[in-house]
Amino acid sequence: MSELSQMWGMFVLLVVLSCLFVVVPFLRKEKLVSVDHDANAERIDIYHQRLEELQSELDNQRLEQGDFEDSVIELKRRLLNELSPERTLDTRGNNLVLAITGVAFTVVVSSVFYYFTGSHQQITNWHRAVEKLPEYGERAVLQTGEPLTANELQAFALGLRTKLANSGDDAVAWMLLGRVAMSLNDYEMAMQAFDKALVMQPDNHNVLVNYSQALLIEGTEASVNKAAHMLSRVLRKDPQNIDAISLLALIAYEREDWLEAKSAFEVLLATMTQNDPRYGFIKQRIAEIDQKIATDSTGTEQVGAGPQLTVNVDIAGELAGQIPNNATLFVFAKAANGPRMPLAVKKLTVFNLPLQVNLNDSMAMMPELKLSSFEEVVITARISVDDSVMLQDGELEGQSDVIVLQEGTQLVNVTISRVITSTGS
Repeated sequence: MSELSQMWGMFVLLVVLSCLFVVVPFLRKEKLVSVDHDANAERIDIYHQRLEELQSELDNQRLEQGDFEDSVIELKRRLLNELSPERTLDTRGNNLVLAITGVAFTVVVSSVFYYFTGSHQQITNWHRAVEKLPEYGERAVLQTGEPLTANELQAFALGLRTKLANSGDDAVAWMLLGRVAMSLNDYEMAMQAFDKALVMQPDNHNVLVNYSQALLIEGTEASVNKAAHMLSRVLRKDPQNIDAISLLALIAYEREDWLEAKSAFEVLLATMTQNDPRYGFIKQRIAEIDQKIATDSTGTEQVGAGPQLTVNVDIAGELAGQIPNNATLFVFAKAANGPRMPLAVKKLTVFNLPLQVNLNDSMAMMPELKLSSFEEVVITARISVDDSVMLQDGELEGQSDVIVLQEGTQLVNVTISRVITSTGS
């Protein structure tokens, strides 16, 4: 609170200076000529003598009437000037009263002006926000008591900014500020706060998920890509992070990546009971995605855009518990007799087996190597441990029989049934 003390100190100093500006002129001593009563009496006698002389000159006609009157006026003026110090001494008694009145006027006017134009109410609210910061934190984070109102959220944000300004960097406080800013629809402040928190804790999953949510609300292509990258980082370390899976499902749905979206929603559904209010919504969304996949497949078949493979991927029961935490599923087609380069590849970072995948010419890695360029293919489903399609020990894999490609949609079943024990085996 040192800044606040300095501010009030400046206020007091300004008031004192303004009072001195008003008071000093009244208290300043005047230079007065000391004149006693005898000196004044002597001057008056001289005045009367000179007046008699002028009257005598007028009577003897040595002085004109007009000159006489001018001389009398001049004589009186001179006497008045000589007696003025004694008259000033008689009027100095009122200066102290005027000084006190000026000080009172200055204080009253300043107080009224500050009351109507100052920020005293904002300063009071600031103090209250800092004092109630622990209470707001408990109600917001621990969900104790009544939910914070909009005004209390504003106060909570103000208290957090004050804490960060006074106490230095605190990753938890920055994350809380970001979440409060999102509640206040201030997404620019939220992202700035999350940036600060990530500098201190780059692998904090809560920060990454909340930051991704803010980026998705912003909605630009760059922000959505950044959010997807952050969520992938979370799921590589914590594949069952429900919040991250939910956001990735939304991203895939918005991008019309129906298979990725369906896989993510199926994972979410598997974590819920039927009593969960979200269960019905997610189940309905999966059914909607199934219709879109079927529509896309039907539409592609009608225009005759090459072979379409609908692959049902499952895993053997004894291997279901061996899926790595950071697993990535690759489903790809290779020529039965031809180059080792895959002809079509689908990669899923979020999946729940069994699932269905479509493979077609649009998924070719090279324009000259497509499904429609070959007559026979083999479908492979591989669960990778390192986000790479290259073989590694411990990966899980399954393959189909040789498939003779035809125009239209073909259904293929692949069961992941073996563990890779040595490269290439």
